[in-house]
Amino acid sequence: MVKYVFVTGGVLSSVGKGIVTSSIGKMLQVRGFDVTVIKVDPYVNVDAGTMNPYIHGEVFVTEDGGETDLDLGGYERFLNINLPKENNITTGQIYQTVIDRERRGDFLGRCVQIIPHVTDEIKRRIRMVAEQSKGAIVLTELGGTVGDIEGQPFLEAIRQMRLEEGFDNILYVHLALVPILDVTGEMKTKPLQHSVNELRRIGIQPDAIVARCREMIDKETLRKVALFGTIPQEAVFCSYNVPSIYKVPLILDEQGMGDYVCRRLGLPKKTPEWSEWKKFVDSSENPKHEVKVALIGKYAGLVDSYVSMNEAFRHAGAACQTRVLINYIEAENLENNSGGLKLLEAHDGVFIPYGFGPRGTEGKINGIHFARRKN
Repeated sequence: MVKYVFVTGGVLSSVGKGIVTSSIGKMLQVRGFDVTVIKVDPYVNVDAGTMNPYIHGEVFVTEDGGETDLDLGGYERFLNINLPKENNITTGQIYQTVIDRERRGDFLGRCVQIIPHVTDEIKRRIRMVAEQSKGAIVLTELGGTVGDIEGQPFLEAIRQMRLEEGFDNILYVHLALVPILDVTGEMKTKPLQHSVNELRRIGIQPDAIVARCREMIDKETLRKVALFGTIPQEAVFCSYNVPSIYKVPLILDEQGMGDYVCRRLGLPKKTPEWSEWKKFVDSSENPKHEVKVALIGKYAGLVDSYVSMNEAFRHAGAACQTRVLINYIEAENLENNSGGLKLLEAHDGVFIPYGFGPRGTEGKINGIHFARRKN
């Protein structure tokens, strides 16, 4: 039987589901298991290709030409695998398929409903990825936050999958914020509790909970999360702030998450091989050199617009034991502005990324001209 891991998020978006999903994949990978990853996006767009980078961050283009969510790029960088466009599932794709089938008469005159027709299509696509991946463990990240109206059909679909695939073949991981009050320094678990309650209201009891906090949670907080989440303490973990996102798999594995996931899914116990990964992380955290790069772009106000470029610099820097400091400069500020160009003198190089439409083009050209004149 195929093993499925579903990662949900609570309290707020951008809490770090993509990094935790990638980290679970890496913990399985270093134990010798094959993995593949799906990103579910509840928005009604068919794909990310028509989205403004300021709205949704960069569009990640897969090897087969799919214009997908930026999280697929994160999975690929963590796991060193190429993912096809089918691994990004959106509400737009689901409804488009269901409506096309209804127009063809595939439902034989039945009333087409969210349950079972929409949820069945969601499950079909997840299982299709599993079939194509040939025995790999399928990790699925559900975008958005538990409680969002857009995500309800997807949560219902993964609830049904446990009934159909069997308890031992499905693992639910819930990630939620544990804020620390500045006034008292106290870790507050109430937002996480409400998030878990909302998930249970839908019919999903998480098997593991990851607390997202700026520092490692203390024993009392861990005890409360386990108690109110109705799970054993060994199933509670913490993703705390670290200098590099690539250290997250290591800190979660140190807490026992890798062994817990394998045990819960009935996978054979294997010793993880972290040596290559630790070498990469060490090169990132302890560089011998430093360079400054000016990134001249049209969407410099949102760093996620250029996440693949940022990570390319980080990986290249790690290979060269070099910290790459990126300064984001709005291209329009370099048009008819000699003072803006003067800022470039403090950098070792410039990087000119993609952009759509004519806005900012002259600023990019001015930046290129400056870089070439100054060698």
